[in-house]
Amino acid sequence: MQLIGNGGPRFDDVREIAVLRGGGLGDLLFAVPALDALAAAYPDARITLLGTPVAPAVLSGRTGAVHAFEELPVVPGVRDGGDGAPSRADFDERTRGRFDLAVQLHGGGRNSNPFLLGLGARHTVGTATEDAEVLERWVRYVYYQHEVLRALEVVSLAGAAPVTLDPRVTVAEQERADARARLGVTDRLVAMHPGATDPRRRWSPDRFAAVVRARLAAGDDVVLVGDASDRAAADAICAAVGDTDRLHDLVGTLPLADLPVVLAAADVMVGDDSGPRHLAVAVGTPTVGVFWFGNVVNAGPVDRGRHRVHMSFVTRCPVCGIDVTQVGWTAERCEHDPSFVDEVTPEAVLADVADLLATATRR
Repeated sequence: MQLIGNGGPRFDDVREIAVLRGGGLGDLLFAVPALDALAAAYPDARITLLGTPVAPAVLSGRTGAVHAFEELPVVPGVRDGGDGAPSRADFDERTRGRFDLAVQLHGGGRNSNPFLLGLGARHTVGTATEDAEVLERWVRYVYYQHEVLRALEVVSLAGAAPVTLDPRVTVAEQERADARARLGVTDRLVAMHPGATDPRRRWSPDRFAAVVRARLAAGDDVVLVGDASDRAAADAICAAVGDTDRLHDLVGTLPLADLPVVLAAADVMVGDDSGPRHLAVAVGTPTVGVFWFGNVVNAGPVDRGRHRVHMSFVTRCPVCGIDVTQVGWTAERCEHDPSFVDEVTPEAVLADVADLLATATRR
């Protein structure tokens, strides 16, 4: 494939590459195709991912594009908190002057570009908003751009052409079979994640419960995944569905390192615009996603043979009427958190679940 955007030639004599990508699970997965591109363009280089503990939990042993991980210190705008995070002094001692190329895939650069420059790398590439310090090679940060393509445009500045548009996280077939056996699944398994970091992106529990009931009635097993923040939604779903041994509630108990395997074990995954749905794409499981339409621009799946998208076209806050299409750092944000996506119906989601179970081919 050709370089994205303006691109640029590869740098000479690059042996050590640092890639800055903090944030949550979805943020990490958006960067994976760019990591693959860097690994292909610099096959003799060692790539170190600078991120949060999410990165090694999900990627260790599941990608050939990352060779080492460094946990970020707490730095405003780079990492805002985290128990057990290294001190800035310890981080600097391990990383300063170590890298030939440093790649910024972490937002618009107001905070991340100065942090990246502090590594002392010979070469730097990344994004920059109008008010951010620029790097050696940079591209303007514009909010409405698919995050995968944004990251690929950045690494193209270093001469790295795309090798895939989907994130790829490897799960062995035996791992998948073992997970199904542990759950006692003998036929079809539907995974669901009833949550999202932003409450406005969450489909309400009664909608998920309707999908669960229908798939259980069709003879499927259903597994609920998520972290402790999704506990209330999972409880509401379980209460609405009632007692059944084919509904497996793993919310808040499944270690993040095991989430790729459980999602790979599923035949279809239903979720909001959230990290677990993006991870399902990465492990090769077909998905049905419930999205606010603006987020499809930044985070929607690429194809529709394996991944279906249902969009809610809310443009103003249902409570106060503020324009919610103006997003990003400079956008006004009201204090209200109603669901923006509840206009998507369970019937529409169920139709695509049934179609994918009938037609999708696993990779």
